[in-house]
Amino acid sequence: MAGIGFELRKLLKKQTYSGLLQAYAFAGLISSGPWVLSIIGIMLIGVLSLGLVAPKEAISQFQVTVTYLFLISLIGTGLVQLSFTRFVADRIFEKKETAILPNFNGLILVAVVVSVLLALPAAAFLFPEQTVLYRLLFILGLAIMSAIWIATVFLTGMKHYRAIVLIFFIGYSATLGLAMLFRPFLGMDGLLLGFVLGHYLLLMGMIWLIYRTYQSDQFIAFDIWKSGAMYGALMATGFLFNLGAWIDKLMFWYFPGTGQQVIGPLHASVIYDFPIFLAYLSVIPGMAVFLVRIETDFVEYYVKFYDAVRDGATLDYIERMRNHMVYYVQRGLFDIAKIQAIAVLVTFALGGVLLKAVGISTLYLPLLYVDVVGVALQVVLLGILNVLFYLDQRRAVVGLTGLLVVSNAVFTAISLYLGAAWFGYGFALAMLLTVLTGIWVLNRKLERLEYQTFMLQ
Repeated sequence: MAGIGFELRKLLKKQTYSGLLQAYAFAGLISSGPWVLSIIGIMLIGVLSLGLVAPKEAISQFQVTVTYLFLISLIGTGLVQLSFTRFVADRIFEKKETAILPNFNGLILVAVVVSVLLALPAAAFLFPEQTVLYRLLFILGLAIMSAIWIATVFLTGMKHYRAIVLIFFIGYSATLGLAMLFRPFLGMDGLLLGFVLGHYLLLMGMIWLIYRTYQSDQFIAFDIWKSGAMYGALMATGFLFNLGAWIDKLMFWYFPGTGQQVIGPLHASVIYDFPIFLAYLSVIPGMAVFLVRIETDFVEYYVKFYDAVRDGATLDYIERMRNHMVYYVQRGLFDIAKIQAIAVLVTFALGGVLLKAVGISTLYLPLLYVDVVGVALQVVLLGILNVLFYLDQRRAVVGLTGLLVVSNAVFTAISLYLGAAWFGYGFALAMLLTVLTGIWVLNRKLERLEYQTFMLQ
């Protein structure tokens, strides 16, 4: 799934500042994907609607509704995203790419049907005070977001990075524009309608690009559900990682002292939500470095190492490829940490200005600082997990993501008990513990790489 890596290497080989900037700009946008871009879109819609949508609480209801659509769709599709990524990679390795598109269609169908079945009773019975349009949009929004996360699987496997950027630009411009267009007529429902239609356009663009890249005579297939096709460890990892990243938010939303009901059964936390979502904007530089380093330098020597093992190269050559691979793993993780450290320092310097710009009290600054450190560690963790996936260390990854869930829940519970001065530390400490454990595990795996590789032959 390293198609984008080849294109990034072409840009980097130009050895010009423009090529370097293009590579990191495309990598940042593609790796951040719908998650970070949607945060920006939601915040912009909220800011542009202030004073224009009545009552004022309607803006919060819109933002909270969209946040839950992200939460439910991410955790739900987390069960299949990584498994489907492996399925696609295996078919490409076997040169059976005609099997990819039918199974993509089949998985999208299953995701949409399950989303509708889950959302339909919730929309019907849990939102008695909301309009029929709101309930319908809630169902459609969940189905569309679930499909988008599955389509996102293909982004780093495609070479058409300019088309990806254009699709993102059109999708999120449409989201913002349509929300503003329908807002005067439908209020909060209009904002949600714009969000759903904009993301539908984004999904259609992604599907168009997927159809352009992969062809098949068969329209739909369900091979991914056959015995052995779905990797249990990958399913567990996808679910646990997303749950681990969200569990602290859920605890703050429903803890009596920090959360409050906003719309129907959906709760939010005024204290916690804005700083953490602002903090996630700081991951874009780190995600760019993550994608460039992993998909260029590391992958190049990863391929050379395993090709050398399969082709029976000399031990000296195999060891040199292994040493190069380990060097670029270390360099990549260090570069990610370095860039995120810069993002943390910038936030520390400009945090007050940023909060004032979006109309938030500077009393939130300590929490913003802690959250920025936490999300910086989350990017480092993604780099560690990605390398472990390349080394096929699935059990280790399941253990790390399980540790993230448990530690985040425990540390967040302790922070809630200790009071406001400790808010955010649960999330940051959980990420720190998981990152340190991940570095220890990764070092052990790399030290035993030749032994484990040859023993598995």
